[in-house]
Amino acid sequence: MPLWWTQGADQARGGFHEALSIEGVPRPGARRARVQSRQVYAYATAGAMNWDGPWREAAWHGMTFFLQHFRREDGLFRTLVGLDGAVLDDTAMLYDQAFALLATATLHKMDPRDGRLPEVALGVLSGLETMRHPAGGFRENIAYPFQANAHMHILEGALAWAEHGVDPRWDALADEIVEMALGVFIDGEGGFLREFFNADWTVAGGDDGRLLEPGHQFEWAWLLERWGRLRRRDDALAAAQGLYAAGRRGIDPERGVVINELWDDFSVREPTARLWPQTERLKAEVLFGGAADQIAAAEGLRQYLATPMLGVWRDKLRADGTFIDEPAPATSFYHILCACTELFRLAGR
Repeated sequence: MPLWWTQGADQARGGFHEALSIEGVPRPGARRARVQSRQVYAYATAGAMNWDGPWREAAWHGMTFFLQHFRREDGLFRTLVGLDGAVLDDTAMLYDQAFALLATATLHKMDPRDGRLPEVALGVLSGLETMRHPAGGFRENIAYPFQANAHMHILEGALAWAEHGVDPRWDALADEIVEMALGVFIDGEGGFLREFFNADWTVAGGDDGRLLEPGHQFEWAWLLERWGRLRRRDDALAAAQGLYAAGRRGIDPERGVVINELWDDFSVREPTARLWPQTERLKAEVLFGGAADQIAAAEGLRQYLATPMLGVWRDKLRADGTFIDEPAPATSFYHILCACTELFRLAGR
């Protein structure tokens, strides 16, 4: 936590850097919305975990920059600005709106004195109506507009705001996304979740339609289990168990890690293993696995954190067991804090 505040935050211009070198040196560059919102979430979550550092200052440092430079007049958030906050890409990505919801909900929960954040979130909710697809769900503003992934994070953000209990529209949005998952995204026969679809929400043709991401199986499993318990929906809980089982098919026993991609017959498509699926595996093992599974997941993740500088991480583990030499991406912080939250819950803290 301290390193990403002292080195990962741009104290002069505001906001957070995209990455730190493996030695902990900032790597300046254009700023993505998702990095700013994820760092806000991370520091607000650190506050919830009783970190005694300046979590409030760090979270508002990011939120202030985020609101000032990324928020558009229509209430949605643009995707990219320069170091000085100048607009580089004004596109409102569905994915970025999801993390705007999560960041505002988490910070408002921890520091509700600033009354702007509920209105900011409702502005996003209103703006999402322009991104709805006639056949259901939402379309993303990219070359492949019909995807499951951004819906997953919209669900995460909606559940975070629903916890505040101030507006039934958040529950309705969460329910809508889950029904999409149960009826569209999850394969009815295989019990696994697909990523890419056609405009009518049938499975995309070719290789895109066959892609399975084990990390997303775990991530969706965690969310569906949470929603299923809230709604007392056995079908969602069963689906979560199925996704957990599908995610475990992506574990490489030799390296002890979850790989990036499988084909829909569970054969290996891409053997590289990024950091973030390891955190999602750990979250899922806390819910569904036994002690041995939880320890194995933690050991897999620990490989990425074993760096000379405390507080940075490796991101990509090759098939041969070596890491790619590259900066530590700030986006991983969100995943790590999510896993820490589950570990704290398991420990009863």
